[in-house]
Amino acid sequence: MGTAGEMPTNRKDEHLSVVLGRRQKQTTKTNGFERIEFIHCALPELNLDHVDISTSFLGKRISAPILVSSMTGGPERAIAINENIARACEALGIPFAVGSQRVAIEDGQDGGLGHGLRTLAPSVPILGNLGAAQFNCGYGPEQALRAVEMIGTDALYIHLNPLQEAVQPEGDRDWSGLFDKIVAVAEALPVPVAVKEVGSGISADLARRFVDAGITIIDVAGSGGTNWAAVEAARMADASEAAIANAFADWGIPTAEAVFEVRAACPDATVIASGGIRSGIDVAKAIRAGADLAGQAAGLVHAANDSPDALIQHFEAAMRQLRIVCFCTGSADLAALRSAKIRDGPQD
Repeated sequence: MGTAGEMPTNRKDEHLSVVLGRRQKQTTKTNGFERIEFIHCALPELNLDHVDISTSFLGKRISAPILVSSMTGGPERAIAINENIARACEALGIPFAVGSQRVAIEDGQDGGLGHGLRTLAPSVPILGNLGAAQFNCGYGPEQALRAVEMIGTDALYIHLNPLQEAVQPEGDRDWSGLFDKIVAVAEALPVPVAVKEVGSGISADLARRFVDAGITIIDVAGSGGTNWAAVEAARMADASEAAIANAFADWGIPTAEAVFEVRAACPDATVIASGGIRSGIDVAKAIRAGADLAGQAAGLVHAANDSPDALIQHFEAAMRQLRIVCFCTGSADLAALRSAKIRDGPQD
């Protein structure tokens, strides 16, 4: 098992500083949702106030198909961010995922990733989070169960970040045999396992392999948002190493493409669209492309660092935008939105 200490915590703190300061090279890759254009309905024959954007996730009713995606891990300043997220999500009735729990597990201290979050958000789904590479570093079902129990989560994300690990000087390079280890963890846990990328996308073929193995929650986390190779480059002192990492700033499967292809390959899976989701209109497009929920992370860091009220204001605006899209496409609810007429993109 990896050893605890300052290195992982300092790295998480550096990551947060880079994202907050937008110091990384900005990707030219889009999320792909600009290709989806809804056909406006000039006579929707609906009452806007009656449009229903609620749905269910992990056995709980949520007010909108929106997930606050994993943002933070080990640093002390992440405690306030996670508490702000928990308070806001409880007030809004939407789920959230915590950042990597590796440091909390190895240090034996929760670092703000404990039952206090469940106390602040008793009614909404919460997802824990561990990196896949850790299961080649001594982790197994025991550590995964600890991640679940330290918060009382409804599911556990296992995140896939091979590009980030490949360019990171201290990255975990051995990814051999991880599929079977992830499946073994999923079979051992009392809550569902969800797999997610961190910004380069999950292909349809890999998603199908996971679904066939019993892991049915797929967060595609495609390109068009935060690129972790570029984030790693921004914290490197060695210019040649930074150049290698920055060469991958536009790497990955665009989020819209990943959603469409994963949905086609896995019709019964729960598909989460994340990666460059910036507005309620993007959420609507993600739903139309085949997602069940849309996740947002980096675009919220400043609001999450500020206060619960800042997050609530952001998501209330996104929910209003989503409801207006439904209204202006003649969609009374999310089921109708999934078949709303569009000019380009996935067609029925």
